[in-house]
Amino acid sequence: MRFSELLLKTGFPFLSLLVSFVCNSSPTVSDRPNIIYVMADDLGWGDLGCYGQKRILTPHLDQMAFDGMRFTQVYAGSTVCAPSRSVLMTGLHAGHTQIRGNARIPLRPEDITVAEVLKKEGYQTALIGKWGLGEPGTTGIPRKQGFDYFYGYLNQRHAHNYYPTHLWRNETKVALRNTVPDEDGVGGGVSDNKLDYSHDLIMDEALGYIHEHAEQPFFLYLALTIPHANNEARSQGMEVPELEAYAELDWPEPQKGHGAMISRMDRDIGRLFAELESLGIDNDTIVFFTSDNGPHKEGGNNPDFNDSNGPLRGIKRAMYDGGIRVPMIVKWPGRIPSGLVNDTVWYFADFLPTAADLVGAETPAGLDGVSIKPTLFGKYQDLSDRMLYWEFHERGFKQASRWGNWKAVRVGWKEPIQLFHLIGDSSEHYNLASHYPGVVSKFERFLNHERTDSKHWPIKNK
Repeated sequence: MRFSELLLKTGFPFLSLLVSFVCNSSPTVSDRPNIIYVMADDLGWGDLGCYGQKRILTPHLDQMAFDGMRFTQVYAGSTVCAPSRSVLMTGLHAGHTQIRGNARIPLRPEDITVAEVLKKEGYQTALIGKWGLGEPGTTGIPRKQGFDYFYGYLNQRHAHNYYPTHLWRNETKVALRNTVPDEDGVGGGVSDNKLDYSHDLIMDEALGYIHEHAEQPFFLYLALTIPHANNEARSQGMEVPELEAYAELDWPEPQKGHGAMISRMDRDIGRLFAELESLGIDNDTIVFFTSDNGPHKEGGNNPDFNDSNGPLRGIKRAMYDGGIRVPMIVKWPGRIPSGLVNDTVWYFADFLPTAADLVGAETPAGLDGVSIKPTLFGKYQDLSDRMLYWEFHERGFKQASRWGNWKAVRVGWKEPIQLFHLIGDSSEHYNLASHYPGVVSKFERFLNHERTDSKHWPIKNK
């Protein structure tokens, strides 16, 4: 077995330090990297080969894990799309950020996004893919939130449809060849001719953007829609042009589509890295890959069929780890140690301060996240004593928190706290609340006082 393969399988800290020394000694790598943040939509922790998936093919992302650092305990901002993305953009957790559920609430002019921070440092900034944080004509549209360029979907329901009649370029609708007889007011529905597949258009746009901006520092937020379902297509919602390697398998059709979507995305991650290498900027670019929340049970998809959440409990909309713990792979040749598995606990709120730290920008005050740059560079960073926070508003109010290896879940404001110890119980099966009243009290104080009140997100049963 090669030494790097051993590292990938073990992730032992003492090996991490050795590789960190070797990787960080390179004097040829830029100190102000291009930043590409790739986010899949509803991709489960267990959907990738490098996270234990046995049947869905993801060779390019597995190679990214081999060449970079794979994290096992990274959390999304929330358990559904919009609040998770709001946490990512603002560095504020779900009890402080403006958007805490999937209602169409826009970001405000006073909200500071990672794009604004990087733009002030001379970075070109682009969002290509799905936004979900501001409808047309509102204060939340991408070019009012720090992005120089936008192509894709503004509305989340519109983003369900992989064959829409249009996408957006900045504030202009770009007509596509698809027809959607039942199209709703935001562009959702089901196409009857299925000519232009939006994921392919988004990836082509992203690769073109990279090519055009190779000579200047850029931040690309590539927010893919795969493998989200087209909910409006019901049991036929796993829309993909070809089933490819899955066509002849003895699988239900939605599972063939789900696998084909993930493998198509994986293919395009390979295209992205090939483009960076061909332009000679791969060593000057840090690439993050993750998902916005856990796997879904929509469009006919069954997350249990291929064990999309791995050993974790719950799926999208749950506050257990299956709903909020996500894959995270980070690659920066010459700077980030390669082939390592890292179990540092961090979450989406940490991305803004990390990006600011990476480029030498001033970090805005009052954020809930911290820079994990030392961790990325293979250095030990003690984050064990901080308490992470999540809340979610949909059919009631839910909260969760993590402190060290303890995890608290509360499924209603007046509901008792469930307490789990994630070492040895990653499936959150054993509720230990009655055995550790002191730990429960600490979580209760935190959960009761950590959030700010919001007119858009009141606690109705408070």
